[in-house]
Amino acid sequence: MIVPKYYEDLHVLHENTMPNRSYYIPASKRMDNLVEHREASDRMQLLNGTWNFKYYDSIYDLKDRFYELGNSLEGFDTIPVPGCWQNFGYDHHQYTNIKYPFPADPPYVPHDNPCGAYVTYFKYRTDSTAPKAFLNFEGVDSCYYVWVNGRYIGYSQVSHCTDEFDITDALHDGQNMLAVLVLKWCDGSYLEDQDKFRMSGIFRDVYILKRPEQGIYDYFITTAPKSEAATIQIRANFLDQVVPVQITLYDADNRAVGNGTLETLPDGGDYQQKAEIEIKHPILWNAESPYLYTIVFATDEEVITDRVGFREIHISNNQVFINGQAMKFRGINRHDSDPVTGFVISIDHLKRDLRMMKQHNFNAIRTSHYPNAPYFYQLCDQYGFYVIAEADHESHGASELYCSQNDSWDMHVEHWNEPFADNPAFLDATMDRTERCIQREKNRPCVMIWSMGNESAYGCCFEEALKWTKQFDPDRLSHYESAQYRSSRKKYDYSNIDLYSMMYPSFETIRGYLDSHPDKPFLMCEYGHSMGNGPGDLEDYFQLIEAEDGMCGGFIWEWCDHGIYKGIAPNGKSMYWYGGDHGEYPHDGNFCMDGMVFPDRTPHTGLLEYKNIYRPARVVSYQQETGKLILHNYLDFTDLKDYVCVMYEANCDGVVITSGQLDVPSVPPHGDGELLLQVNVPASGKCYLKISYRVKNETELLPQDYSLGFNEIPLKNADSRNQKTVSLLSAPTQDTAPVSVTESECYLTVHSDRLTYVYSKRTGLFERLTYDGESIIEHPMELNIWRAPTDNDRKLKLDWFAAHYDKSITRAYQTSYVVKDNAVHIHSTMSMAALIVQRFMDIDADWTVFGNGTISVSLKVRRNIEFPELPRFGLRLFLPAEMENVTYYGYGPYESYCDKHHASSHGVYSSAVSQMQEDYLRPQENGSHFDCDFVSVRGEKKRLVAVSDKPFCFNASVFTEEELTEKAHNYELEPCGSTVLCLDYKQNGIGSESCGPRLMKKYRLDDAEFTFHLKLIPMIG
Repeated sequence: MIVPKYYEDLHVLHENTMPNRSYYIPASKRMDNLVEHREASDRMQLLNGTWNFKYYDSIYDLKDRFYELGNSLEGFDTIPVPGCWQNFGYDHHQYTNIKYPFPADPPYVPHDNPCGAYVTYFKYRTDSTAPKAFLNFEGVDSCYYVWVNGRYIGYSQVSHCTDEFDITDALHDGQNMLAVLVLKWCDGSYLEDQDKFRMSGIFRDVYILKRPEQGIYDYFITTAPKSEAATIQIRANFLDQVVPVQITLYDADNRAVGNGTLETLPDGGDYQQKAEIEIKHPILWNAESPYLYTIVFATDEEVITDRVGFREIHISNNQVFINGQAMKFRGINRHDSDPVTGFVISIDHLKRDLRMMKQHNFNAIRTSHYPNAPYFYQLCDQYGFYVIAEADHESHGASELYCSQNDSWDMHVEHWNEPFADNPAFLDATMDRTERCIQREKNRPCVMIWSMGNESAYGCCFEEALKWTKQFDPDRLSHYESAQYRSSRKKYDYSNIDLYSMMYPSFETIRGYLDSHPDKPFLMCEYGHSMGNGPGDLEDYFQLIEAEDGMCGGFIWEWCDHGIYKGIAPNGKSMYWYGGDHGEYPHDGNFCMDGMVFPDRTPHTGLLEYKNIYRPARVVSYQQETGKLILHNYLDFTDLKDYVCVMYEANCDGVVITSGQLDVPSVPPHGDGELLLQVNVPASGKCYLKISYRVKNETELLPQDYSLGFNEIPLKNADSRNQKTVSLLSAPTQDTAPVSVTESECYLTVHSDRLTYVYSKRTGLFERLTYDGESIIEHPMELNIWRAPTDNDRKLKLDWFAAHYDKSITRAYQTSYVVKDNAVHIHSTMSMAALIVQRFMDIDADWTVFGNGTISVSLKVRRNIEFPELPRFGLRLFLPAEMENVTYYGYGPYESYCDKHHASSHGVYSSAVSQMQEDYLRPQENGSHFDCDFVSVRGEKKRLVAVSDKPFCFNASVFTEEELTEKAHNYELEPCGSTVLCLDYKQNGIGSESCGPRLMKKYRLDDAEFTFHLKLIPMIG
């Protein structure tokens, strides 16, 4: 082997790397554009580009000393840097959530450890004023060895952290060679078991920083803001010797507001020198108003320009305060993920993500579960996001290790901590990952909380990491959710953890904690699992968070679906692959498709749901008689009148009757304000008042007039029924043509001059509906209880399949009829059952066929409560494909369910059936519309209207539930050739049980008895 086995040596984490330091880009002069354009610095030489590359299936296959000068590169290909080699045909993609993708034998990894040899050539010219050269790698997975001009430089690991090497003595003017050997696995891979695709290579920028012989090497800026003044404390270390430094602070208008001089500190501390700057009446930084000052460190040969935000965070009375204001985190978890480039994330990509997050009312981000590129944090400073900065540490795979005593989760938890978290052999690695995260981003005002990592259990390693963190930076909060996973056989120190954090807690768990007189605020570092169609119940969490002072908010899991883009399918759809699609083992299927946006950043309806629930203001009350409207301001620092314009719109039965803009009074943060709005409400009709909030003044991420959300308020009147519904329900049903019935052993056939309806006495349902010579349905009518399981049904669907709900059979036992008043009244006693199991419901069905073709049905259901809750209950009709235009009154325009409808509002909406599909990458139930009064599906000649006196749900799709259940990818779906219309009494709620708690009872379709009323009206012409 041509390299030492540092990759399996816990005593060698790095070799010849520079000490950890804060991130900055030096220049020869002050430069304020080095966040987005750092390559513009004359002291930075970017080495990104096309490099020579050769892949080996095993480190043992690498025989040639490719890093030596003059060595042939025959057989090498080329590859982009930054890049992940799996995206260029080397090795294969693999997605696993928890399971280690290699035998768990720490610190050892497989002998056949894949690796990639990289070589690039670059020209270098020594700068006499900055003769030292430091080579930086900002992200390499998983470990690597470095040579310059054939000279060994060093080794490092920790994939998502910056490494820096002094290569001054290895360079010469002219052409130079840089060689890097990257290994897929190392002992650090046991601590990098994050829920993501596993990719390898140099995936972040590589560059050289040119530095003077002497100058600032590291600095730590802390602020202490007070009402009248603020103090900046700067502590600094130098490259080798202390040199004079001029420190100047500028405000956002580039006015110098303070100067400082470094003075020597007593020996023995972390820093050599310290300076303090005091300014009067500071403007404080917060996520709503991210005001930044510029600080300039100038020596004779170098200038470092950075930004400073005055803010503080603390806990008091079990609440989190920022700048003295109690606040809540409205957060999101975010991975680095791009469907084409993988881990390679450009600054434009980051800006797009942050822009969308701000547009959807997030104020906080957790960097799950590793440090991001350093300019990510600078953008969060600039745009205004609170950040939980998380170390590159997750050893979740230890929870999956074989346990002979019992296979229960509790027994696994008992031993989870033993291999790593409570193993002194991994203390150095744990401390290293913590320190590298904190040291690099310690100057970022956006960072409010340090997180030790994720899902790695607890023990001595994390106790020491937390202790060091609080000693080094006592001004920020600390977080480590996995502290709850430990052995019951010993006691642990939790004194250095500031927040009690849980993932996906139930409401009962949260209330139990809050009622226990806790000493730490409760934070949901993950909740609202956004996998596929979801999450539901976000409004319930919002209400609980706002009602409880001890709740400091939560972070949705997660931002984006992780998928690998595979081109365009023959049907024109983009193809995205997930776990298992690459033939890998182990894998966790589509569990990586768990974001609020698709891989290409198209929003899911779950993101729109979140946006409106977390709107900046809400109507607390509205007195229709007086017009008194009370608004509550949910912002933490901004007066509502300075942030939003408030628009109003009243509608009746979906028709706008009045609209306009309201004058917004001063409404302080967390305060209430009163407005007057009198609306003349019609005496009849379903009326709503919609109050919308729009951006008042353009910001860096939000355009003026951008919608931030809305309230919908029902208005009272003498008759609050939808008048279209009233008309449809009360329309004359008689016809001059008489109605007759022909009965056979199996069928009732209802005849008139206009219709021929065939009713099956075996099923209790209609098999044919022909009206004015036109077929209204193409297949026999069905009772329908099945939905294609959503990702959030992934646990519940096991019960559904065990109950055989997907293979339900409808049976009628007795059928009778009478002809009365020129209408046919049919009664059937029915049941639903399935192969293997007993029947799960009994039904009394009353059908009435009127002379004009209208069908009225009442289904009285008695459910066997031994069976699990139903996915849905209703009728399924297969209409001719040309009936492709839908108009309905209910929640729209987005899909909506009983616990997921806050992005939508009541109105009359129209759409083509093909456009009503929410095209989740793994097909599942989608596109339902909740709380509907009527729906009309029409073609060129014929129409079918469904209406009820009680709100119902419907889906209209070109795909069957069976097709959605069977297929693994959306691009594999095949239309059935009909318009599939599902008319539902109810559907089970959505929830977030793919990773979260069980669906709340109030959203379950588990009634023992219920009745479904519906009227079907065919129309021709």
